[in-house]
Amino acid sequence: MNFCSHYMDDEYEKLFRRLNPPRVVIDNESGKSATVIRVDSANKHGILLEVVQILTDLNLIITKAYISSDGGWFMDVFNVTDQDGNKVTDEAILEYIEKSLGPESCVSSPMRSVGVKQTVDHTTIELMGSDRPGLLSEVSAVLTNLKCNIVSTEVWTHNTRAAAVMHVTDDETGSSITDLKKLSLIKELLCNVLGGGNRKRVAKTVVTDEVTTHTDRRLHQMMFDDRDYERVSDDEFDEKQRPNVNVVNWSDKDYSVVTIQCKDRPKLLFDTVCTLTDMQYVVFHANVNAEGPEAYQEYYIRHIDGSPVKSDAERQRVIQCLEAAIERRVSEGLKLELCTTDRIGLLSDVTRIFRENSLTVTRAEVTTKGGKAVNTFYVRGASGCTVDSKTIESIRQAIGNTILKVKGTPEESVPQDSPTRSLFGGLFKSRSFVNFGLVKSYS
Repeated sequence: MNFCSHYMDDEYEKLFRRLNPPRVVIDNESGKSATVIRVDSANKHGILLEVVQILTDLNLIITKAYISSDGGWFMDVFNVTDQDGNKVTDEAILEYIEKSLGPESCVSSPMRSVGVKQTVDHTTIELMGSDRPGLLSEVSAVLTNLKCNIVSTEVWTHNTRAAAVMHVTDDETGSSITDLKKLSLIKELLCNVLGGGNRKRVAKTVVTDEVTTHTDRRLHQMMFDDRDYERVSDDEFDEKQRPNVNVVNWSDKDYSVVTIQCKDRPKLLFDTVCTLTDMQYVVFHANVNAEGPEAYQEYYIRHIDGSPVKSDAERQRVIQCLEAAIERRVSEGLKLELCTTDRIGLLSDVTRIFRENSLTVTRAEVTTKGGKAVNTFYVRGASGCTVDSKTIESIRQAIGNTILKVKGTPEESVPQDSPTRSLFGGLFKSRSFVNFGLVKSYS
């Protein structure tokens, strides 16, 4: 019966979408400095994340967003710019947005669930373990010794934990690894590296050729499952670095209202929407403003079971998980960009040079395309200290001046107060909800 019911629900959803196809309107005239994208679609859980993911993957900057999905229909307005702060005029990008979010998206394959990508030409390796200096160097060295070519890698570190999603190929065939013994050996050796003598937290290694979730979403899921949102310390300095996240209940409407204020950065909206979605919360309304250096986000949510946040423990968990989601991608340290001809062992050699110069990688993005490797690393010195000019010069000499670019030290992400904006106007400001008697206080 359950299978039959699920099948009927799925068929009904497909029929509803065919009868009510999504509509996307791209407007480059009404906005002064941004392209306005309006999306109307049949509502379903995860639709907001799907739209935000498509825009984020195009490296577009979302400066404003208004979301409403109370009922069976999803209505969304985004103000977006390119990386230089200009309107989006590239016809190929505009056409891709229309195809991905418009009527043609209704007839796509069943693979069109949120954040799914097909992997047929490489093997995916997921790593989760305790962070420590030289970890990425050791992992890449193991793969190089096993004749694996690293096609792409994304590494995040947060709260003493490290997570990575790596796409590798067999150096001999140039495609995914099919030798079962080799796959087993890869998993065994990487588990040994991740263990690193830490018996308190379990290290995890997953090797697969199957369909995998969108890399950024998967990294969030991995760190969430590893409970990286549980802080190891609560000192005053750490408190000052935290984003300002608050959750209150609007009792008249049975919503929980989530407000976030923090320094803006790329992909911030994706990170918060992704976390709420994977925690099984539905966003009914939202207001986002990131036109200045500070970002303000406001979400009106309920759990997927229809209830608002029920307890102080649940409220604290939502706050902690959103804080962690925001912090995971904060770029701490010196940004180094490496662009050169790809070869097997390149990542191993570069990270070995970092380790020999006492640098720790806090985040990494490694991609290859057309025989070129484009790698971005955020690095810090020993014990978190800044990287001095002598160390940079030593690395330049070892790697090559022409292919290594130093982008400078990103600023610290320190939340500051900014005016609160509300989807329903100036009356319901988050700091005055309790005073109006509209929300439930947990204190």
